Amino acid sequence: MEATMLNQPAKVRSGKGVLAGKIISVICVLFLLFDSIMKVIKESHSIEGSAQLGWPVDQVQSIGIVLLISTILYIIPRTAVIGAILLTGYLGGAIAIMVRAGQPLYFAAVFAILIWVGLALRDEKVKNLLISKQ
Repeated sequence: MEATMLNQPAKVRSGKGVLAGKIISVICVLFLLFDSIMKVIKESHSIEGSAQLGWPVDQVQSIGIVLLISTILYIIPRTAVIGAILLTGYLGGAIAIMVRAGQPLYFAAVFAILIWVGLALRDEKVKNLLISKQ
């Protein structure tokens, strides 16, 4: 009898699309890490901006921790999909806050799209899931 592996290693993809996906993902991750760390360390501009949007000052650090954990999950290839889902939820909340505050919401919406585009370009399974041809 011959044993088969259930968890076969993923094929290493290369090319311009994968490179573009990595670049998009790195740009998103750098911004998200900066934003989350500023919230976690309670940087004054981050606290003031969040307070202007209606967040209680004592909750900004907790929001930063959630964003930091979600971003770290997005960075790790095995957990990138759950990270993208959590970041999408986070950015959906940001859109809701922006609507309530009367601010433009396009940045958070475009950012959420970029998170998924970056992931789809670098992960074939996600790409096939998002662009299923039936």
